Amino acid sequence: MSNHSPLIENKQDLISFISNGCKEKAQWRIGTEHEKFGYCLDQLTPSPYEGDCGIEKLLMGLKNNFDWQPLVEDGKLIGLNAPKFDASAEISGSITLEPGGQFELSGAPLSTIHETCREVNAHLRHVRAVCDGDSRGFIGLGFAPTWKLEDVPIMPKGRYKIMREYMQKVGNLGREMMFRTATVQVNLDFASEADMLKKIRVSLALQPIATAIFANSPFENGKPNGFLSYRSEIWRDTDNSRTGMLPFMFDEGAGFERYVDHALDVPMYFVYRDGQYINATGESFRDFLEGNLKCLPGEKPTIADWESHLTTLFPEVRMKQFLEMRGADSGSWQNICALPALWVGLLYDDVALDEAYQMIKDWSKDEMLDLRNRVPKTALKTSFRNTNVQQLAKQMIEISRKGLAARNMLDGNGNDEQHFIENITEIAETGRTHADIMLEKYHGEWKGDISRIFAEYSY
Repeated sequence: MSNHSPLIENKQDLISFISNGCKEKAQWRIGTEHEKFGYCLDQLTPSPYEGDCGIEKLLMGLKNNFDWQPLVEDGKLIGLNAPKFDASAEISGSITLEPGGQFELSGAPLSTIHETCREVNAHLRHVRAVCDGDSRGFIGLGFAPTWKLEDVPIMPKGRYKIMREYMQKVGNLGREMMFRTATVQVNLDFASEADMLKKIRVSLALQPIATAIFANSPFENGKPNGFLSYRSEIWRDTDNSRTGMLPFMFDEGAGFERYVDHALDVPMYFVYRDGQYINATGESFRDFLEGNLKCLPGEKPTIADWESHLTTLFPEVRMKQFLEMRGADSGSWQNICALPALWVGLLYDDVALDEAYQMIKDWSKDEMLDLRNRVPKTALKTSFRNTNVQQLAKQMIEISRKGLAARNMLDGNGNDEQHFIENITEIAETGRTHADIMLEKYHGEWKGDISRIFAEYSY
């Protein structure tokens, strides 16, 4: 058994687990996750796990100075649960480590973008306080700009060893994804199966537009890589069985069950038992449901096993008991707040959601896939029908703005949430992403000195 989790009896239990995520609109929340790269200031090399500029020391600093609660695996500190209250902001999320030490805040489910941004500010303030005068820095980019794959340290988490070995069998860039990419995601609720379906279709169709707006990974190994969002390109050659645009969610009759059928056949990574990860790569959860898992013969899965398996699917929009928007590169402090604001404005107001649906309802599956495949290289300049992604981005942001205005969620100064998308409004108006601007600097004032990126773009 997995932590005494209820045993799954049949497929309906799996469907019910997801459908139990349905919430009344008053209970909808916003969960923001953001990753960033830690590095050693002296050599601009990736932070190892141990040592003076190591991740372990940072985790210990947060634990000791801000009362974060430790998460330990095999005697190693590998994450933190946040304290309930900070002097200026409520924080109740967690900190986790991605495979190459990307430092991630998994934020709490919050009611407004104001609260989300306060949480981000509190977290980054904590990190900077612990690192102040220390040997570490942090930068928000979609792809590590200078480090080679072999130079990136491996974090001491059992699941990553299994994933690292399996990635080589299913794609060419899976290890690049694990060790050299970073993202910002937002998790949003749905009211019903019909509401979920409308939201997932809108979000899947518009996810490439978000990728373009937040494109922020134009460098690899110290030079331009030919892409504006190389992070997004990497996902195209990671593991096609668990990534992509979920075209079946646009079919008649699509819903919770169709997503469950998909997840049942996505190859598993592992099963967690007694504090250890058991290798189950290549086997399906459908086998597990029938008691035919080779690594655990005769054993049936639990709800915890299902919940864990769902986290190993990596489509552009992922469904659990909520929807995860997965298309954006990691980026600036402001962009961490802009991404959830963009999607909340689109999906949490009924009028805005209807308008967004009208925008995409006649897009074909082939058009959406083609757009997703071309956006990593040309971002806002990508053509679409008789227009381009820049114009689509303007339309998308304007719909979001109206949705945020209609929500009318005010802070203590009487401001609503619209100002959180001002920076991406400028990106859409000018057609210049952060990646475009960095490339201009690289070829201009930086004179090819990529190290300048750390001085100008670190938190």
